Amino acid sequence: MQNNLGNYRKSYEKSSLTEDAIKENPLEQFQKWFYEVEASDGVDETNAMTVSTIGLDGFPKSRVVLLKKYTHEGFIFYTNYNSEKGRAIAQNPAVCLSFFWPIMERQVIIKGTAEKIAENLSDGYFESRPVGSQLGAVVSNQSEVIESREILENELKALEKKYEGKSIGRPKHWGGYLVRPISMEFWQGRPNRLHDRIRYTLQENYDWKIERLAP
Repeated sequence: MQNNLGNYRKSYEKSSLTEDAIKENPLEQFQKWFYEVEASDGVDETNAMTVSTIGLDGFPKSRVVLLKKYTHEGFIFYTNYNSEKGRAIAQNPAVCLSFFWPIMERQVIIKGTAEKIAENLSDGYFESRPVGSQLGAVVSNQSEVIESREILENELKALEKKYEGKSIGRPKHWGGYLVRPISMEFWQGRPNRLHDRIRYTLQENYDWKIERLAP
């Protein structure tokens, strides 16, 4: 099978990224871009991001998850701690997050370390989720092999009956991770593939070093 994609071409001309227009702190720059992408009304899930980990088999693996919060400390997402990504993070907390917003011809690439957030914070977020999502977190042994979808759906129906009219407690194997960034790169598409790439790198004194990278 062969499919030549060499003629897939696009000229990026929507914006630029210059040193005199960026924030001194990359979290503030991220917030600026995030708001601009949201305001563009051209992205279904602005908070969709790719999380890359080094798996137990030594191979990197990437998957799309949803960013649920960002603060001056970093980026928070939720998952099953026993999942493939959870087990990978337990062994090697070095991760990479990336956002791709084609409507604005932008990417953000974040390297950092992941750590579990406090249990009460995971409890609070779990309680805010719709009941269906709560039950989904309870019923799914994420990343484990299952015989059929029918088995999963039957288990969900049983849980719906069990918890009808009752509150659903957060499973201990489910919760949030905070990714503390050590490097954040902002990529803005430009004509002739001469893209703007600005990288922030955290220094020992907790200041951010700002550098321009060749496209």
